[in-house]
Amino acid sequence: MRKIGYARVSTNEQNLDLQRSALQAAGCVKIHADQGISGSDFERPGLSRALECLNPGDMLVVWRLDRLGRSLIDLIRLVTDLGGRGVEFHSLSEAIDTSSPGGRLLFHLLAAMAEFERSLISERTRAGMAAARARGSRIGRRPATTAAQRAAARIAIEQNNVAVEHVAAEYGVHPRTLLRILRNDQNSNAAG
Repeated sequence: MRKIGYARVSTNEQNLDLQRSALQAAGCVKIHADQGISGSDFERPGLSRALECLNPGDMLVVWRLDRLGRSLIDLIRLVTDLGGRGVEFHSLSEAIDTSSPGGRLLFHLLAAMAEFERSLISERTRAGMAAARARGSRIGRRPATTAAQRAAARIAIEQNNVAVEHVAAEYGVHPRTLLRILRNDQNSNAAG
C-alpha cells in the first residue's frame, strides 16, 4: 500500500516540519502541502495534487483531521469519495484508519454525528424562520424593486411602449427578472 501524505498550515509564519516528520515516520512516500491556506476551503493546490496522485489501494495520510479540513460534513464526503475510489484514509492523531475494522467504525460514527449535526442545524433554521414569519418578518432576499418601481415599470412597458430591456436597465435588473417580478406582482394582486 502506497501512502501519500498531506500537510497544511493556515499562515505563512507557521511551520510544516512537525507534520512532515510525522507523515514520513508513518511511511508516506510523497507529501503534498499547502502553506498559508485556510482549512475551510477544500479547493487547495496541495490537496488537489495529493488527491490526483492517489490510486486504488493507496492511502491518504494526514497528521490531524483539521489539517485536511474544518467542516466535518466535507471531511466525511471527501473520505467517502476516497473509499469509493478504493483509497484508504488515515489520520495519525485521531487514530482513524479506514483500512482497519475499528477505523471504519470510528469513521462511520463520525459520519453519523455529522448527519445528526446537519439535521439539528436544519431543524433550528426552520424553527427560526417560522418564528420570524410569526413576528411578521420577511424571509429571504430583499425584493429587487419597490412597489412604486414595479408600478412605474408596468406603466412604462404596457402604456408607454418602452422596451423591457430599457426599463430593466433603469432599475438595475435583468429583463427576464423584471418580467418575472411583474408577473409575480400581477399574480399576487389577482390572488389578493
